[in-house]
Amino acid sequence: MIRIAVLGCGRIGVMHANNIAAHPRAALAGVFDIHAPAAATVSAKTGAPVFASAEAAFTSPDVDAVLIATATDTHADLLEMAVAAGKPVLCEKPIDLSLDRVNRCAAVIAGSSVPIQLGFVRRFDPGHAAVRRAIEAGDIGDLHQVVITSRDPGMPPPAYTAVSGGILRDMTIHDLDMARFILGEEVTEVFATGSRLVDPALMDKLGDYDTVTVVLKTASGKQAIINNSRQAVYGYDQRVEALGTKGMALSENRRPHQMSLHTAEFTDRAEPLLNFFIERYREAFDAEISAFVEAVEAGRAPSVGFEDGRLALVLAEAALKSIAEARVIAVKEIV
Repeated sequence: MIRIAVLGCGRIGVMHANNIAAHPRAALAGVFDIHAPAAATVSAKTGAPVFASAEAAFTSPDVDAVLIATATDTHADLLEMAVAAGKPVLCEKPIDLSLDRVNRCAAVIAGSSVPIQLGFVRRFDPGHAAVRRAIEAGDIGDLHQVVITSRDPGMPPPAYTAVSGGILRDMTIHDLDMARFILGEEVTEVFATGSRLVDPALMDKLGDYDTVTVVLKTASGKQAIINNSRQAVYGYDQRVEALGTKGMALSENRRPHQMSLHTAEFTDRAEPLLNFFIERYREAFDAEISAFVEAVEAGRAPSVGFEDGRLALVLAEAALKSIAEARVIAVKEIV
């Protein structure tokens, strides 16, 4: 039984705490949040103790590993503390909004064998993972192109948007990691374009975008096209398509159920798409915890680690530079 402490009891931390508490090979060792009532609420529901500080979790002999779900600007500091304490860590993305800070963190933890897993949960989605396996099995022949659609049902709260780091570092970073995962090759060139179409006034104020398209290219010529929007009125739109010389693999959207209704008045009326990322990636979040537990049990590096988090941020920075300069950016310009 792997005893995991959860640091951060916001929306995603609460979800992780509940998933750990319900996992057959994990136990919730305790929780911490700088907002004490948030931690107390999780404790009351799960029976897990509340740590007085993050440091207390790292030094506790009753904690085998930690999950970091705190504010983004604390991730790198806590990750360094976890490694120093020898505690395996699952850290939510991004490691930090600053690539310089992430690089300094990489230097601090260099040479450590402590398992570090990054929270790129979409790799664990059954459909997305099946696309990767189909490519590896040769089912679609030689891969030529990947298309990733990722659209939110609506704008997040302005208070969140203001501190999120922008759409590319906050939202697209998941898709940039997915592109690397599906392509199976490192990206060498990035071109991106951004627009302010959903909430132009807010985006102007924040210097951000609500509608973006990113085109990635590898050294061999494989392409990935990412399209993001902050407003898809029909639901949480999440699709991954891989085109090869022998066919196509497609991971589709999720609905509450797969029944569709056909009558004389209409054809193929189906349930609306799931409307929230926790619902859409329910199975993936469970699989993510299982993968972390297995890595800790085996004392091996997780399948998605620190460098994956760093490289996704590199691609986000390349995309930002591409928008600003209206040109293709070589990834080596950023690294």
